Amino acid sequence: MSSPCDPQHAPAGDVGAALMMVDSRLKIVHEGKTKIDPEQRALMDQFTASLGPRGADAVLDGACTLIFMFMKWLRMAYEDHDRDVIEYVVPNLVATMRMMPRSVRPEVIPTMTGLVIAAGTGLSPNLWRKQYGYWTKDEMTPLEVTAFLLAEHINRITEDPDFAVRMIAEVLPDTDEEEDDDDDDEPEY
Repeated sequence: MSSPCDPQHAPAGDVGAALMMVDSRLKIVHEGKTKIDPEQRALMDQFTASLGPRGADAVLDGACTLIFMFMKWLRMAYEDHDRDVIEYVVPNLVATMRMMPRSVRPEVIPTMTGLVIAAGTGLSPNLWRKQYGYWTKDEMTPLEVTAFLLAEHINRITEDPDFAVRMIAEVLPDTDEEEDDDDDDEPEY
């Protein structure tokens, strides 16, 4: 029996924009910066403002697609070593988020953990979250943090600071071609 949270029922969203945001954060961290410079903050604010409601929803869906894809890769990597992805990813994710109280309020950590567990078990994180209502403003930054932390986890495992972003970027052109072929179908992830 198919779950209502099956990824085939979820829109992929604007994965490119979500990936750009994660990549931007990864670069800031790897450059050793503790704060985003004002010029980059202004560009990100301008980009976010230009999205509009539909664009913002597409980026939300794209961030969830990233989380799903990152967890799928991590699940396969851990299974190759007879390890459970939930056991090795979730405690680290929660501990890191708890150290970020200005960006991730404690009350949203269970939701972000649920997204990751949903993705780790093959469910759409976006559809899993939507069954509890629409996204809240307090969940926006933690959602970005979750995607960032998963990408960073992959980068540490592979010992390649660009692996996670490159892996998704290499898949994006294939997704665009499939969408052109299946104009009537919802994109799958």
